[in-house]
Amino acid sequence: MGRLYIETLSGARIFKCKCCKVDSASHDDIVSKDFQGHSGRAYLFRNAVNISLGPTEERMLVSGLHKVNDIYCSSCQQILGWRYEKAYEESQKYKEGMFILEKEMMLKEGW
Repeated sequence: MGRLYIETLSGARIFKCKCCKVDSASHDDIVSKDFQGHSGRAYLFRNAVNISLGPTEERMLVSGLHKVNDIYCSSCQQILGWRYEKAYEESQKYKEGMFILEKEMMLKEGW
């Protein structure tokens, strides 16, 4: 097994994994705060770091059928949310390649 590479984000406001405090996303990459995750409120991000992807699966979400991958913290393997791989409805295509991070799984730094 190789050495784990952890990316550190710059900026004033950073979201971190609640379990191991590794950087996960920047406040600057938030697209929307109006999402619902498995454990409550969630945010849609353009980018996320220090994550690993689970297998692709089709999932029926509030906004319709999507192909998604669960995302895990690459340091502690805690599930953080999911990544939209494909949206079947035209109105949802903007989400493709973006990340949902559940608020319950995150810590805020620099607020």
